[in-house]
Amino acid sequence: MKPFAYLRAASVAEAVRESAARPGSRFLGGGTNLVDLMKLGVESPGLLIDVSRLPLDRVTDTADGGLRIGATVRNSDLAAHPAVRTRYPALSQALLAGASGQLRNTATTGGNLLQRTRCPYFQDTSKPCNKRDPGSGCPAREGAHRDLAVIGHSSECVATHPSDMAVALAALDAVVLLHGPDGERSVAVTDFHRLPGDDPSADTVIRPDEMITEVILPPLPDGTVSLYRKARDRASFAFALASVAAVLRVRDGRIEHAALAFGGLAHRPWRARTAEEALRGAPAADAVYLSAVDAELAAARPLRDNAFKVVLARHLAVDALAALADAPEEDGS
Repeated sequence: MKPFAYLRAASVAEAVRESAARPGSRFLGGGTNLVDLMKLGVESPGLLIDVSRLPLDRVTDTADGGLRIGATVRNSDLAAHPAVRTRYPALSQALLAGASGQLRNTATTGGNLLQRTRCPYFQDTSKPCNKRDPGSGCPAREGAHRDLAVIGHSSECVATHPSDMAVALAALDAVVLLHGPDGERSVAVTDFHRLPGDDPSADTVIRPDEMITEVILPPLPDGTVSLYRKARDRASFAFALASVAAVLRVRDGRIEHAALAFGGLAHRPWRARTAEEALRGAPAADAVYLSAVDAELAAARPLRDNAFKVVLARHLAVDALAALADAPEEDGS
């Protein structure tokens, strides 16, 4: 372990100020990803700024009926929160599908959004990796890529984003609030994570020295239902081979609203805009779901060993939409 300094921030302003004063520092919440990467030598911050004791650990209602989630709310607390379970079940289900109970008790909302890929080449500093060392290459393309991206990848990177929670937040149109040296700003979760392009070293659009302070969930109209489904190699503590978060509202047999996001397929949660457009206004029928999902996944470009993920995602999405169409309404209150 390389030596590093430690500071427990007393306020968001202090955390941002100290980060700006020490380039290369990192904010520390639960540390479930960052500390692992430090042990592997992937991350080597000179200063850890502990933000876990800041008053950002609450879930509160917004004036319009949505939810405001603090950045240090633990994953287990968020999954169990009555308002999340009742109004946003896809989010609760996604959180409970992630990691182990012990890790969920430690991991935070902000840290979950910022966790980095589990690509084996990224985590092994003896191997080249464009994400870790720009310009060194992407051996995963010809190597071990069974678990990696099938859509939105580039010649520079085929890594996938590991978060379950972020997939649900993308389908729920959540917004991330950030605080940095230039003040506060908001970014839609669907715009927060990046595709790799020619610079896979940047996972998100977060600016230097910015920290996540809150996530805002907009209210869902009455009659909206949601769920999260995940396929993995074992029943617990495994990252998604493919997952889907679906949000649906059906009235008089027709789809009024549909939101769909895939996990495990791309460098970021993949919001299925093509499928959503095909679903909107269409009859709530299996053939419609299948056609819409196939239109979305037509853009997939699987590698040698991971084409099965496209088929897996297809079945997950179609089954999820069918289940939601037959589900009792959530009250949206």
